Amino acid sequence: MKPTRPLMRRITLVAATATSTLVLAACGSNSGGDGRPGHASATKPASSPSAQAPAGTHNAADVAFAKGMIPHHRQAVEMADLAVTRAASRQVKALAEKIKKAQEPEIKTMSGWLTAWDEQVPEEMPGMDHSAHSQMPGMKGMKEMDALRKKSGKDFDASFLEMMIGHHRGAVQMAGTEKDKGAYGRAKTLAADIIKAQNAEITQMNKLLGKR
Repeated sequence: MKPTRPLMRRITLVAATATSTLVLAACGSNSGGDGRPGHASATKPASSPSAQAPAGTHNAADVAFAKGMIPHHRQAVEMADLAVTRAASRQVKALAEKIKKAQEPEIKTMSGWLTAWDEQVPEEMPGMDHSAHSQMPGMKGMKEMDALRKKSGKDFDASFLEMMIGHHRGAVQMAGTEKDKGAYGRAKTLAADIIKAQNAEITQMNKLLGKR
């Protein structure tokens, strides 16, 4: 009967090996199609915050900034377009072109943010009608825009500069709110750029008007 013990030990060892193999196979069945373990490195679900907001963390202030600044910029571009054919001063025309080149790309950038955040991009108003946004700082009403459109020469230059100074001051105010309350880094950076650029242009326009 003594030879029975080695035989039993061999049987026990074989059973333990088979059990280990089954456990490993079961673990392997949890891996994804790319061979990565299912529990150890499971990918984030499509509904995760990073999937919903690929452009980065943002808050209500960022959304309000983009939704407000887009129509604000659009009106500035419309005013700048008028200067091409109505302004008398080359300096005024050059300034208008500078404003247009700076703000058109910013409109596209902010529209892209809103799309990435699943927010509505403000619709373009027909003609120069921005009455829906008249409560925003610096925005001009239909009467003011119509009056500017009818002017030309030095009369246009003076009105354009006065209106654009007020418009820029409104944009600086809106950008200041974004800097204080926003969360999205790129929006806060754009706000800082707007403050710097438009304050410099306000100084330039005051000089063109003969003001200190």
